Order: sequence, then structure tokens, then C-alpha cells
Amino acid sequence: MNRRQVIAAAPAALLVAGAGASAFGQPGDPFKPAVIVNPAKPLDLGGWDADNSVYKLPALPYDKAALEPHIDAQTMDIKHHNSYVDGANKAAAELRNIREGGGDVSLVKHWSRELSFHLSGHVNHCLFWQLMAPAGKGGGGTPSGDLAKAVDRDFGSFEKFLAQFKAAAQQVEGGGWAWLGVDRLSKRLIVVQQEKQQDMLPTAVSPILGIDVWEHAYYLKYQNKRPDYVSAFVNVINWKNVGTLFDGAVR
Repeated sequence: MNRRQVIAAAPAALLVAGAGASAFGQPGDPFKPAVIVNPAKPLDLGGWDADNSVYKLPALPYDKAALEPHIDAQTMDIKHHNSYVDGANKAAAELRNIREGGGDVSLVKHWSRELSFHLSGHVNHCLFWQLMAPAGKGGGGTPSGDLAKAVDRDFGSFEKFLAQFKAAAQQVEGGGWAWLGVDRLSKRLIVVQQEKQQDMLPTAVSPILGIDVWEHAYYLKYQNKRPDYVSAFVNVINWKNVGTLFDGAVR
């Protein structure tokens, strides 16, 4: 077989080799989204003050009691998110001061770590608030459209996805998050864990749905019963906003 024949035969050989199941669900081309005539506007996470070039605490998109009985108002009233905003602004200011010659360059490592932790915590929570809605009023149910098709392709069914997502959330060691995200290399959906606010999330993954499993997110209502909290969270998932993030990540 000459070089031209080898090249001509390669696509057929690759199709045969890829005919089996894979770790990412059904084999095939990367997801090809439908053409959307009037695409949804990107989510406004509200976590940046452009006028003053600082991070800011966003307003909740619903009343703090709106997620009851699944997520209690007292937990939603705790302003732990603001500590991440303050920490991110502090770290960014310290690094700027070092760049301008007014700080200790030996502390770049320290402030870089502080920025990573606090900024990740800020962004995680900005997403978290937008990815929930009152049950029956945008919260709960199942995904639709392109997102639903991708879930079926990459997990086999919505039920199989949900079982993996809940297990990942329940098994995070210590404090952290579980995320459904789009792997930008494969254009496939993937469920991953994130420890603390910034560790273990693959850099190629764009998060589209996350659950906070730090103890402060559920202990007032659920004490140490994390599985009960994770199951309750499913009732307030805002699949419309998850779908908006998905559409942006695959296009």
C-alpha cells in the first residue's frame, strides 16, 4: 500500500476503531448545536464594578427566602460571600502594589494564592446564585434543548447524570464543590469535583452547574446530612440558566 492509499484508508480505520463506547458516553463528532435565531443573552453575574475596577457582592436574583423549603433563608442571609470579595480585592491590590515597586516581591507567591482562593470563591458563588431558582418558578425539572441532548449523549440519560453528579457532590473531601462543565477540548459534558474554592477543576472545563458543599452551605438546615442537602438542591436548579451557559461554552 502506497502513501496515498494509506491516507485514503485512514478515516475508515478510525471509524472502526471509534465504534465502541467511550468514557464520554456515545462516540461521534463533537456536539453540533442547533442554529439559534435569537440566542439568549449571556448571564450577568454581577460580580464586577467596572466603574471602580473592583470586585463587588452581587444582589441575589430572588428573595433570600424564595428557595424554601429546600434552601433555608437563614443560610442565604449569611454574608460569607462578601469575605471572598474582600479577599480578592485585597490580593489584587497587594499584587498591584508590588508591581509598582511599593511591596515585597517575595510575597508574590502568597498573594497569588490568596487571589486564586478568594477570586475563585467569589466567581463560584456568583454562578451558584444564578444557577438556582424557586422550585416551580424556574427551579427544578430537567434540562431541555441542546443541553438535554448533550446530557443523554455524554451520560446515557438524565438519571445517570444526576446519579453521578449527586455522588460527586456527596464525596467531596472536606469543603468544596461539584460541577457539571463543558470540556472545551472534547466539547463534551463532564462532572468534576473542586476542593476548597480553586483546587482540582481542570483548566479546560467551563463550569455550567455547581453545588456548594462547604458545610456552611447546609449545616443550619441539614446538619451533617450532606446527601439530604444535595437531593434538595436538585429541586431548585435553574436549568434555563444552565442551558445559557452551555450554549455559550459550546459555541
